[in-house]
Amino acid sequence: MLAVSAVLVLALTGFAWRSVDNLIANIDRIAGLGLGGARDGAVDILLVGIDSRTDAHGNPLTMAERAMLHAGDEVGTNTDTIVLIRVPNDGRSATAISIPRDSYVDIAGQGKAKINSAYGSTKETERSKLLAKGTSAADAERESTKAGRQALIKSVASLTGITVDHYAEVSLLGFVLLTDAVGGVEVCLNNAVDEWMSGADFTAGQQRLDGRQALSFVRQRHGLQRGDIDRIVRQQVFMAQLVSQLLNAKILANPGKLSEISEAVGRTVVLDEDWDVLAFLQQLQDLSGGEVEFETIPVADLNAMTSAGESVVKVDPKTVQDYVAGLVGEKREPAGEEPKVDPSTLTVSVFNAGGTAGLAAAVSGALTSKGFTEGLVGNYSGGSVSSSRVLAADPDDPKAAAVAKVLGGLTVIADSSLSADSVSVVLAGDYSGPGSAAGGLFDFGQTSSPTATPIPPAPPIDAGQNGPKCVN
Repeated sequence: MLAVSAVLVLALTGFAWRSVDNLIANIDRIAGLGLGGARDGAVDILLVGIDSRTDAHGNPLTMAERAMLHAGDEVGTNTDTIVLIRVPNDGRSATAISIPRDSYVDIAGQGKAKINSAYGSTKETERSKLLAKGTSAADAERESTKAGRQALIKSVASLTGITVDHYAEVSLLGFVLLTDAVGGVEVCLNNAVDEWMSGADFTAGQQRLDGRQALSFVRQRHGLQRGDIDRIVRQQVFMAQLVSQLLNAKILANPGKLSEISEAVGRTVVLDEDWDVLAFLQQLQDLSGGEVEFETIPVADLNAMTSAGESVVKVDPKTVQDYVAGLVGEKREPAGEEPKVDPSTLTVSVFNAGGTAGLAAAVSGALTSKGFTEGLVGNYSGGSVSSSRVLAADPDDPKAAAVAKVLGGLTVIADSSLSADSVSVVLAGDYSGPGSAAGGLFDFGQTSSPTATPIPPAPPIDAGQNGPKCVN
């Protein structure tokens, strides 16, 4: 958002398009992400804040930079900020929709997991495979990074029902450098905070934050009443204030500032190769700060737990898709009737890949009670599995989908070794559907448990208000 806002303001303030072009030319580009191409009447941009200890070109950060980020030394590429920005083709408005990083969703090839792990875990899995095949370290890094980005794009599209047209990625360091380049951003806190994990140490009231302080401000979630949801609100008010400051002050019509921003963008921002940013900016010339709104998807349970004891945010894809469709002015047609499935025509084998004794037999019994034919029952011998899944010759087979639904909405994954009239169920430590001790309370197609903490959508935050909105 910082990078896009910077070049947008240059256009709106009448600065030379040549200067904008020079700024964009410094940005690293990536190809082959399988993006949509704005065929649905709007440009949908996936904006990702990546928790990386390297710059956009893969170069390690210096020790001083790592210390400044207050981000620790762990190695990974989690995407801790995920925002889907929708801009109609007339360029007169924009809606930024935040997705909680711990949303428990289907991830292609992995089953259910937190959405912020889609990039990093897919990348590491693919990198290991490539290295085992003898691929060079550099090529393995490049190809696995692309696979991670593709997995995140697919996960967001599946959750929201929106096809992603363009991809923008900014690192932790980029956030700091870009904030400093625009002279800091005004924020307002309802209460003073002092939280060591994020480095957030601020007084109550309005204050201007530099890049390092701003990073702590938008990363804090511990010590906040609603955890990640309150962190998202902080991110949104920060971005709204940034957009407002940029659109109402010609601070970028300055060669010195442009040079500083250009250097920061070139080192820390990644865009997809097919994005004609100049043409996109020309669509936005009628955009004003008040026409940028920030929303958050509805949450079914903020404090959900898997059977393995992992804390996650429970979201219902249909509810999210209906909500997003309403935000972007689309009508979702009622889904047609599901294909009729005769369960007796499908043989279901159940294998236990977790540590719960007797689980496979219990789940098999639950399936036979629904009319499915019992297959093999026993322990799984196919290696370590992190999430439960249904294996089928055709992952779109209605029969496989019926089994997945009965078991609480498991992911269906292709397995060419199976016949068309059989499926296999692999149960990992996360399983909590029928046959488990949890009794199906963690059924993603059903209502939450009585102790759930749902978070309905809040009023949107817009970039046209006077001064920063005060938040927790």
